[in-house]
Amino acid sequence: MTAHQMAKTAYANARNGAVRTPRTTEYELFSRVTSQLKVAAEDKANFPALAAALHANRRLWTTLAADVAEPGNQLPEQLRAQLFYLAQFTQHHTSQVLSGAESPEPLIEVNTAVMRGLSAGRTVS
Repeated sequence: MTAHQMAKTAYANARNGAVRTPRTTEYELFSRVTSQLKVAAEDKANFPALAAALHANRRLWTTLAADVAEPGNQLPEQLRAQLFYLAQFTQHHTSQVLSGAESPEPLIEVNTAVMRGLSAGRTVS
């Protein structure tokens, strides 16, 4: 294969690859954590799996809260405030789930709603 053919092949592969945007990355993170929460919520006998899923969800929301609190964040102020509120809700509700007082279902619902917003037309299950 000549250098010209190799370059052509390399550029073709890059052009055909999926483009990963910040929005896509956020969607994938929410999807992975939400899936983990769903599986753990179904297996009520496996508390360690639930605790691990809740911890992953908390980390995701803590990171998101820190991001929307940054002065340079480009999201509209009202959306930033709503996301920060949801992060606080997630922290509080997670504590209640860990104590056995609440179900993880509201956390799954919140994440699914965020995924719908991020998906911009994709189907979210």
